[in-house]
Amino acid sequence: MKKSFDRNKKKPFNRGSERSFEQYREGMNPTDARIEQIDISQKDKRFNLHGMVDSVEQTGGPTIFYITDGTGLLALKAFEGAGVRAYPEINIGDAVSATVTIQEFNNELEGEVSKMSKLTEDQKKDLLNEVAETERKRAEVVPIPFLVQDVILEKLKDRFLKAAGEIRLAIIQNRPIVIRHHNDTDGYSSGFALERAILPLIVKQHNSVKSAWEFYTRAPCNAPLYEIDDSIRDTSHSLSHAAKFSNKMPLILIVDTGSGKEDLLGIQQGRVHGIDFIVVDHHTFEEDVISAETLVHINPFLVGEDGSKYSAGMLCTELARFINPVENILPIPALAGLADRIDNPKTMEGYLEHAAKRGYDKELLGNISTVIDFVSSKLRFMEAREYIEVLFGEPIEKQKALVSLLAPYIRNLESKGLAIAKSAVKTEKIGKTTVQIISIETTYPRGFYPKPGRCVSLLHDWAQEEKKETNLVTLGVLTDAMTIRATEESTFSVQELIEKLETELPDAYVEGGGHKKAGSIKFLPNKQQEVLAITKEYIRHK
Repeated sequence: MKKSFDRNKKKPFNRGSERSFEQYREGMNPTDARIEQIDISQKDKRFNLHGMVDSVEQTGGPTIFYITDGTGLLALKAFEGAGVRAYPEINIGDAVSATVTIQEFNNELEGEVSKMSKLTEDQKKDLLNEVAETERKRAEVVPIPFLVQDVILEKLKDRFLKAAGEIRLAIIQNRPIVIRHHNDTDGYSSGFALERAILPLIVKQHNSVKSAWEFYTRAPCNAPLYEIDDSIRDTSHSLSHAAKFSNKMPLILIVDTGSGKEDLLGIQQGRVHGIDFIVVDHHTFEEDVISAETLVHINPFLVGEDGSKYSAGMLCTELARFINPVENILPIPALAGLADRIDNPKTMEGYLEHAAKRGYDKELLGNISTVIDFVSSKLRFMEAREYIEVLFGEPIEKQKALVSLLAPYIRNLESKGLAIAKSAVKTEKIGKTTVQIISIETTYPRGFYPKPGRCVSLLHDWAQEEKKETNLVTLGVLTDAMTIRATEESTFSVQELIEKLETELPDAYVEGGGHKKAGSIKFLPNKQQEVLAITKEYIRHK
């Protein structure tokens, strides 16, 4: 007959043990503790803990109960038998009291349970209130000065504070964090700045290095919007982790995109399943349909300012410092601002000064941006966390070696791409405006680098610098899309063009966005020529 396991049975004191009598007496009389007070120095000591069961994991050996008391999360290991569920009466959401001995397993702290019991409903209610109050206090953001002085940042400050508080609270409540960013230098800068602030807090919360993988994901969006495809993938992964590992539904941060009506369906789809969203963007939009669907929406246009004065990477770095004032992200705003050609001289000068203090000049930042853009075209949907860390200077010696190796190679590819564009471009005068049109698919082979948007930018810059064109619009035309670049003198507006196309050619199902002078649109393939004709008509009357 299997011998029953008595959880309350005490082992006899072994006088031959290396532990002192004082240590033994301390073990016999465990003290009450909060999880935040427990570290490696308390190994082999016994404590009484009170907390809420956040998740339960049954292994081939012990049962692992993850409990939180608002100050942190700790894994409690209870053993009834190999693969046997210990304390089957205790489940997720229960309030418990546990006596544990602190141990270390795979460089992570855990509590070895000697006894554990459920609290009464009244005790649970009191503990829930205490945990909630503790979590709110821990999530509070201590305001710090912005890296630069700018009225746009000051107008957005309350939104920064609220977003930082929501992100800190999600980490404290053991919710996974997902970052979705656009697949370019500004997007990667946005995601990486937030990553550097968030990951240390996740590791601290869970007392576990591996939690940085279990409770955090960063994924690029190939399109400059949060597509329903991305939303369904994020939701399905989250539901799977909830079913397998008792994870909570995540908080998703959408950065360098997310403000437009084209992002609405993806966000609403996620909300149906319990996902919350924060959006940090700088692109313009026709109507704010996003704020009502998010915890926080940060965009200069929401406070009456021009989003072209700030890149998403600049905004996300300021937000990251409110979440956790780390120092290894300070060159990022200058990198992102240069990559997105931000026209905000005083602010850019301030960010460049921060970068210069850490050994980054304009040339190096430009080369890093070039390499990020190239690498992003190869990685596509991959997170590639370790590789991206190197691109952003962790360690800086390897970053410089990689950039010095790849930048000349990529510049050569860009020169080739520009030469091809110059040989294939068709130029015409429409009213007062010079219009350059290049057919991307018939000019470049599939998978060619630079990407279509970059090829259009190179051609647009060349016409301004070499041909001295000032009233200029450059169009990169694909079967079902068009990439647009325009000068200020052209008075061109991507948003105005989209509105005109929606009105005059509704059956083309046009959608798109971006900045006023730089953006892209999508349409039905069989409407390409009609879209192009209306675009020329729009330019003619500017």
